Amino acid sequence: MQGHIHKRVRATKDGRQTTTWYVVVDLTRGPDGRRRQKWHGGFRTRKEAEVARARLANEMHSGLYIEPSKVALHEWVESSWLPTMRSQVKPSTWDSYMRNLRLHVLPVLGSRTLRQITPLVLNGLYADLMAAGKQTRAGGGLAPKTVRYVHATLHKVLADAVDSGLLQTNPADRARPPKPRVSRQREMRVWDAVQLAEFLAQVEGHPLQAAFHMAAMTGMRRGEGLGLRWHDVDLGAGRIAIRHTLVSVAYEVHDSTPKTHQARVVDLDPGTVEQLRAHLIRQARERDDWGPGYEESDLVFRREDGSLIHPDSFTQAFDAQVRRSGLPRIRLHDLRHTHATIALRAGIPVKVISERLGHENPAFTLKQYAHVLPGMQAEAAALIAALVTGPTPQS
Repeated sequence: MQGHIHKRVRATKDGRQTTTWYVVVDLTRGPDGRRRQKWHGGFRTRKEAEVARARLANEMHSGLYIEPSKVALHEWVESSWLPTMRSQVKPSTWDSYMRNLRLHVLPVLGSRTLRQITPLVLNGLYADLMAAGKQTRAGGGLAPKTVRYVHATLHKVLADAVDSGLLQTNPADRARPPKPRVSRQREMRVWDAVQLAEFLAQVEGHPLQAAFHMAAMTGMRRGEGLGLRWHDVDLGAGRIAIRHTLVSVAYEVHDSTPKTHQARVVDLDPGTVEQLRAHLIRQARERDDWGPGYEESDLVFRREDGSLIHPDSFTQAFDAQVRRSGLPRIRLHDLRHTHATIALRAGIPVKVISERLGHENPAFTLKQYAHVLPGMQAEAAALIAALVTGPTPQS
């Protein structure tokens, strides 16, 4: 990239001096052969300008550079921002960015230049989405939570435009997205230990028996179970390492990392270990039956021909088994909640449960399963009272 860093010193009204740094980019000559330049800035320090110059050089080299003066939002998003984000975030995150921008933002603001997007313009967008949106709800527009996510996405889009020298400031900093509504949390549906045992007994002999058993007895997320590899399973020690997850993005399956981006180790009970041993033997038989047509893979849970199980198909199989069981209807993800609530009622420390579930911290686990605590507190109160007011031990 041809260009340089320019220092500009200005005098303020009170006689002081301010220094601003700019990156001056040399563009291709115009039709008349005259030299063309674009200024990016101003930066408070030369170091910031050097960082911006390196980034601009990389953008020009990769063909992602866009001149700042007349850059429309749709041009910045589609030609630069989304392509860059695709290599930096999980596929599911990128897909949500893409869908929200294309559905809710670009049809309204896409033709505006970045410099025409003001806090007032953003507030108008949020109000319109709340009032009408895509008419996805019976009550009209989008939910406040969805609009706040649109705002968060736009904030990042515009912050990166600032970093690239296309904007001086981020208008989303001063915009006012809707506040989240205080609503009653949806009641969590779970089975008790007896109901869970009844379900596991019913699915015996089902091709996904071991997968259902693993989900119930470890609290793994759907994608974590389907993404489990045999090399992450230690049957001798009775534990597994959760390092992968399979996610469905626009029905296309992607291999990703766990939700918190952190691998974790989960201990297994003897019954689950036996389930996996039997499952391994069954897979060996299927490999022999299919012969050359078998699709080799290290995935623990697969179809009979060795191919991966689509997450949506796994959910559908679970729903079908729940309907057959006659048990109260719960979702596949509610097996995870069932595991947690049974563990809490059994007196297992919250920290241990949090680690098994892969939560960021025990505080989140407590908040998520606060509905279990009242009964546990009553038991604790009775135990404490018995210790305090019970008979005094004889000396």
